Amino acid sequence: MLSAIVLLHRWLGIAFCLLFAMWFATGIVMHFVPFPSLPEAERFAGLVPLDRGATRISIADAVAASRIADATRVRLIQRSEGAVYIVSGLSGSRAVRASDGQDAAVMSADVALAIAQGHARQRGLDVARAAIVARSDYDQWSVPNGFDRHRPLFRAALDDDAATEIYVSSPTGEIVLDTTRSERAWNWAGSVLHWIYPTVLRRNWALWDRVVWTLSLLALIAALLGAVLGIVRIQPRTGRISSPYRGWHALHHLIGLAAAVFLLSWIFSGWLSMDHGRLFSRGQLTPTEAGVMNAAPDWREAASLDRQPISPSAREAEWFAFNGNVYRRDRIGLHGQTLIGAGGAPRDGGAAFLDVHEIGALTARLAAGCTAPSLLAGNDDYPARSMIPGAPVYRSTCGGLWFDVDGADGSVVQRLDPSRRAYRWLYGALHTFDVPILLAHPRLRDVVIVGLCALGLVFSVTGIVIGWRRLRSSLAA
Repeated sequence: MLSAIVLLHRWLGIAFCLLFAMWFATGIVMHFVPFPSLPEAERFAGLVPLDRGATRISIADAVAASRIADATRVRLIQRSEGAVYIVSGLSGSRAVRASDGQDAAVMSADVALAIAQGHARQRGLDVARAAIVARSDYDQWSVPNGFDRHRPLFRAALDDDAATEIYVSSPTGEIVLDTTRSERAWNWAGSVLHWIYPTVLRRNWALWDRVVWTLSLLALIAALLGAVLGIVRIQPRTGRISSPYRGWHALHHLIGLAAAVFLLSWIFSGWLSMDHGRLFSRGQLTPTEAGVMNAAPDWREAASLDRQPISPSAREAEWFAFNGNVYRRDRIGLHGQTLIGAGGAPRDGGAAFLDVHEIGALTARLAAGCTAPSLLAGNDDYPARSMIPGAPVYRSTCGGLWFDVDGADGSVVQRLDPSRRAYRWLYGALHTFDVPILLAHPRLRDVVIVGLCALGLVFSVTGIVIGWRRLRSSLAA
């Protein structure tokens, strides 16, 4: 048995030592430079005030023109060529002109460029040399599934000092992503390598999922076998632990023993990052719950909301369905909005959000035995945040099932059953060190993550040296 473990660990170690080193090194980079995205602050900063006078069709007519039968949200934004409604449902999103209901999908590079320039100009970016450089379904930074409803994407290069590139959705004309030269460079050394994320593989999600899950599992097996061997080969001496090995082998053995708990927990939790419903729930609404949450309303009710004019400082207006009713929220700032319910007066200031009673009325329909919703604290062990900084998130506890609902727009931020709560600790706590004491002290968390990943990298380098020597001697024999 021991000889089989030695053989398996040796050859799995040779196969995966470079992968281990890459994961630890790129993990340090990823901690400081996340994968490119469009933060809400940047998205909102790129919006221009709405021209309400250019809106001539009703919300109900916009939904009908979009032909999205399951529409649950309608947003009004101002694009370079005029105001457009963006109608969204589970089946997709589509833009229609607010003036006449005609299709407002972006088919022309000139229109896409004008949209990108308008967004960039609002953010104070240099647009003098901007140009559309591509229109494609996928590139390295737009492979995540969240962009599926926006494909194909126009990519505009600003040719500014930061080499900013902005992505425009063809179906809706929204800005959905931006990247800079620095982000792209660091992510080649971080996320792309760490997640094994080349476009040619990642664009096929099912294939990428199977490949990375399998590699992670084999790497975990190699680490477990090494831990067993490391313990078996300990030579206890007076007052200390000794290794039977010398040189690089001894260093590999002793570092492995000292860091065994971290190494195993980090590789195990990294494998869990690819779980995707295999062992743990995915935190998604069940079909029954989704039927309640995403029930399409009678959009003719939105007409009563429009008796209250949209705020002249609003940069975006959104009509959304919540518990059978239609609400409208006007985004007047990154941190602020006004909210109007059917037949109600505008709510603004600190009260411009759904209240406990409205949230409770919905969650009572999602599951049985729900308690009254409570405001989620910022330091909760199972954190959830609104897209609007500082907006309330409410938690309804329905036995072992929890629903966290965004008070700003009525969306379910997360669904936590016992399986998902266990996953939060087995992945988040073990892999990204999202534990209360470290989250309260970010600098300490930086030191812990960098220090442990650096230790893992050194350990991996010893494995590379040993593996190379073993491979070279085997080939020479």
